[in-house]
Amino acid sequence: MSLVQESSYKVDSLIAQDIDAYLLKHQHKSLLRFITCGSVDDGKSTLIGRLLYDSKMIFEDQLAALEADSKKVGTQGQNIDFALLVDGLAAEREQGITIDVAYRFFATEKRKFIVADTPGHEQYTRNMVTGASTADLAVILIDARKGVLTQTRRHSYLAHLIGIRHIVLAVNKMDLIGYDQGKYDAIVAEYQQFATSVGIEHFTPMPISGYVGDNITASSDNTPWYTGAPLVEFLENVELDVTANQAKPLRLPVQWVNRPNLDFRGFSGQIASGVVRPGDVVRVLPSGKTSTVSRIVTFDGDLQQAVAGQSVTLCFTDEIDCSRGDIITQADAPVQVADQFEATIVWMADDAMTPGRSYWIKLGTRTVSASIQAPKYQINVNTLEHAAAKTLELNAIGVANITTDRPIAFEPYEENHTLGGFIVIDKMTNATVAAGILHFSLRRSQNVHWQALDVSREVHANLKNQKPAVLWFTGLSGAGKSTIANLVEKKLVRMNRHTFLLDGDNVRHGLNKDLGFTEADRIENIRRVGEVAKLMTDAGLIVITAFISPFRSEREMVRKMMAPGEFFEIFIDTALEEAERRDVKGLYKKARTGELKNFTGIDSPYEPPNDAEIHIDTAKLTPEQAADLIVERLIP
Repeated sequence: MSLVQESSYKVDSLIAQDIDAYLLKHQHKSLLRFITCGSVDDGKSTLIGRLLYDSKMIFEDQLAALEADSKKVGTQGQNIDFALLVDGLAAEREQGITIDVAYRFFATEKRKFIVADTPGHEQYTRNMVTGASTADLAVILIDARKGVLTQTRRHSYLAHLIGIRHIVLAVNKMDLIGYDQGKYDAIVAEYQQFATSVGIEHFTPMPISGYVGDNITASSDNTPWYTGAPLVEFLENVELDVTANQAKPLRLPVQWVNRPNLDFRGFSGQIASGVVRPGDVVRVLPSGKTSTVSRIVTFDGDLQQAVAGQSVTLCFTDEIDCSRGDIITQADAPVQVADQFEATIVWMADDAMTPGRSYWIKLGTRTVSASIQAPKYQINVNTLEHAAAKTLELNAIGVANITTDRPIAFEPYEENHTLGGFIVIDKMTNATVAAGILHFSLRRSQNVHWQALDVSREVHANLKNQKPAVLWFTGLSGAGKSTIANLVEKKLVRMNRHTFLLDGDNVRHGLNKDLGFTEADRIENIRRVGEVAKLMTDAGLIVITAFISPFRSEREMVRKMMAPGEFFEIFIDTALEEAERRDVKGLYKKARTGELKNFTGIDSPYEPPNDAEIHIDTAKLTPEQAADLIVERLIP
């Protein structure tokens, strides 16, 4: 090897070592997730663009494109418009606003950052909640010319509600008010008064200019009266939530049961809080079974210790039942288990919440069916008053009780964000319609328990020599539900079957006489009938119901109450024109003239079954033929 080659080889080796050292150092930097929020045009996108620019996280081609775009669609004349680095949607650039949540990565010598730029418009509040849900810190921006606005209060309240401990009050655009300390102090004082009223115990104010760069990466000569740290320095040194979580008891929501072969069985997930080591005694909830950790397995090999924030697979010394959605906890410090809760809910859908309707609720790694009751109250973010409300509209914040279809393991949100925060999913559209936090379990969920009975439902069914079932007739008013249901019951009785017919009109004379015909009342009507039908199947009966039951979600709710194979949805399919022609009760006529509101088929929707067990087309079958077909399907 020549001297030149040897020298070149040494240089390459040194470069490779430097790269490896840099990558290793970068890999072990801590990561801070934060959001920028506030009202419209407070400068959120410009601030993030400035952070990216000053941290040298922009490539040359990106900078060239930014300079060109700034001249075409920018708002700063011929100067660079840093907001364009974040506002990527065409609609955002045209209007100069943020619509969607934009995530950006940058890094300094001390720390890595993921920042979410959230929209300021009220109609996009749900996007702000999405960005805040994973954040450790919130930068609340205020336009120094405008002061504290409604969205400032709303976003501050939501950030505090979601549990963000670190809040920076960035009074932006100080250059536009001549760096006036008096105006700055007045804004901070006004915000302090609001923050105290909502329970924000501490926040860090700082005067900045995202466009000029004052107090972003270095202290500005324009604000000699400000003695605090610049924004980047503060972000580099603030304590991370994951550090605080390590001091709490072990909580690991099971995401996946890892069973690659017959010789290995582990439970995978990300540790939400605490520390775990081989030999630790753990408890699995909600079952309550205990075991001992035998191994902590990762892709890079076994660990002798794992802490909050790490994703691991735990192996146990015992073969106990543990599945997705269960929580692995410290044995002597378990979480609570309940099925009824009080919660704060942020409604994020265009369609209002329907009290009593069955939704999916996803908490941690577990998804359960749940119903939300009418709100106890709605919170006015401007005055913080508790206002009466029958439902929650888009962007409304309210407190309500929630009942799940089975007990779930949880912790209050203020103690554990992972096990206390949830999202609400519409069962029909699979759209996320709300986010919420659990306060506590209701006392009745702890004090009311199932009583063990010696005579089981199987004994009741055997005494009657039949299999319990629910024949759920659904269809428009006048479709022929009650007529066919009555014929079915008479045929079953002649076959010595034990039956009971629950008719829609009849139950409204007693059980449901307090209910009207609003959407919420219709849902409660079906829920009560479903519970009664379930009790009757426990008694071994064949229950026949005849209800319009217009909503698929409520029929599905009743189906889930029953044992598998015992619910038969029977769609009495009659055209609206034919049902209206019959109109034996004169209801359609009243609905057409406006005398009868919320009437199904006229001013209230009917959702036909997608996959009913029995479909009766009354245009092709007589009532007698339909009844024969149903009985034959039930008892071949």
